[in-house]
Amino acid sequence: MKITVDIDCTPEEARHFLGLPDVKPMQDAIMQDIQESMRANLHAMDPETLLKTWLPAGIQGMEQLQKMFWSQMASALGQEGRK
Repeated sequence: MKITVDIDCTPEEARHFLGLPDVKPMQDAIMQDIQESMRANLHAMDPETLLKTWLPAGIQGMEQLQKMFWSQMASALGQEGRK
C-alpha cells in the first residue's frame, strides 16, 4: 500500500507549522554587513591605493620613481660609454 500526500504551502507557512524560527531578519542583517565590508574592500582596490601600498615608503610619487629610473638609465649609459 502506498499513500501520497501533497501539501501546497509557502516556506513561511511550513516553518510556522513545523515550529522553526524565522531567520530572515538575521539573514538580512548579515547580508547588510557583508555588503558594507565588500564596499569598504573595493575602495582599497583603487589603483592609487594599491600603488601606494606596493611601493616602498621612500618612494612617495610617480615623479620620484621616474627620476630614479632615469638616473639609473643615465648612469648605466654613462658607464658603458666610458668603456
